[in-house]
Amino acid sequence: MPGLAERDEKSFNRLVQTYYGSMLGLARTIVGEAIADEVVQEAWVSIYRALPKFEGRSSLKTWILRITANEAKTRLRKESRTISLEQFDNGGEGILANRFNNQGAWQAPPGAWHEESPETLLINTEMGDCIEHTLHHLPDLQQAVFALKDLDGNSFEAICNILDISSSNARVLLHRARVSLFGKIEHFQETGEC
Repeated sequence: MPGLAERDEKSFNRLVQTYYGSMLGLARTIVGEAIADEVVQEAWVSIYRALPKFEGRSSLKTWILRITANEAKTRLRKESRTISLEQFDNGGEGILANRFNNQGAWQAPPGAWHEESPETLLINTEMGDCIEHTLHHLPDLQQAVFALKDLDGNSFEAICNILDISSSNARVLLHRARVSLFGKIEHFQETGEC
């Protein structure tokens, strides 16, 4: 965006309007709802200070989200919460493991809903709540990778740069998040319970 290096106010305001939602979503996945907005505010301060040093080696969006992720991780350390790597050893193997192909896409996605009755809408709302609950209870990195890839549409390269993880790790984390989510969707469809 022209004018950013000179810290032009209008350009900076456009930048905020463009990326605030993505930043907030990423911060929520790392630190949770309660302090995500504070993390984004801290990230904007860091971005504003670092704008003259932006070299363009990555896209502006990747650079901004990387700063946001770093601010969120710093905040986690300050809050004395750590991410244990052991939480990622629990699998994703078994019945649901074959639901995705090697590229991470569904082999056979859940069926589409065609009904619009009040009961169906209530069930859909309940399923949405169940999905949201499941997403918020995924391990932090799984949640972050899922949000960045499937909700925001970022490339694996961008995700790896933002979260400072390897490509293979990002793919494993995404696979495990999708397996957990698909399992909950399937369970909900069969039982009506989350």
